[in-house]
Amino acid sequence: MIPWRLVLLAILGTIANPALLRAQMPFYTDNADVTDLGTLHIEIYNEYDGLQSAQYPDLRQNTANFKVNYGLPRGLELDFDIPWLDIYRAPGAQASNGNGDADMGIKWNFRKSTTPLRVPALSASLYIEFPTGNEKQELGSGLADYWLNSIAEEPLSDKTRVNANFGFLFAGNTSTGVLGTQNTRGHVYTGGLSVAHDFSPRVSLGIEAYGAIADKSALGKDQLQGLAGGSYQLTKTTAFTFALLGGSHIAAPRIGGQIGFEVDFPLRHAPNPSQLGPSPLWRIP
Repeated sequence: MIPWRLVLLAILGTIANPALLRAQMPFYTDNADVTDLGTLHIEIYNEYDGLQSAQYPDLRQNTANFKVNYGLPRGLELDFDIPWLDIYRAPGAQASNGNGDADMGIKWNFRKSTTPLRVPALSASLYIEFPTGNEKQELGSGLADYWLNSIAEEPLSDKTRVNANFGFLFAGNTSTGVLGTQNTRGHVYTGGLSVAHDFSPRVSLGIEAYGAIADKSALGKDQLQGLAGGSYQLTKTTAFTFALLGGSHIAAPRIGGQIGFEVDFPLRHAPNPSQLGPSPLWRIP
């Protein structure tokens, strides 16, 4: 389950830290923004999914994810996240739970959007997924995965923005047979498109389509899903996020729901606003 103690501590901590939050959850499609320089950005969410029939005897999965980002100079951001998984199976099959595969990554925002709105903001990210989850209990892949992702964000207005992603995953899964352990490696192409609109300074809602195609069916990575959700700004540094999602193909949930929190902790004195460029769309006046 979601670590509520961490959530409460994070919310209380924002009272004494008047920084400004940037929001990307609950969407799987990443935005071009990076965490502000010297700021620790924390994301905590819990997602409960009903699985596809092709996953039988696996029936449902609960994912509690904890993610930390830190803003570096020159538009760079360091990322780390690790999930806790609970997999519920049909009667007669033992359930499993434990930590999944941990991710470490770096993201670079190398072009900001211009004013007037003509050129989208552009970013790129590289993630390495380490086999920290137990593959025998289906909590991890058993091998290291490498994922490159390209990101474009186009503000259609001061309240509406479109995000597009295209990624390339070097994937690995394991299977055990009579000849021992065999490794199935392959490539997965990922893509996402989201549209979000700020209905008020505090409420943002949006929709998303996200998918993946593997070049080998043994990888079990094919995915097509849709999501509708948004965020509610509790303070300038804290947001509550929520979503409903569902899809088809083996790697997408049949139906699911997600709730979470985002919190910013500035760890150094904020730079002069004149050095930051145009104000991001998500800032509360």
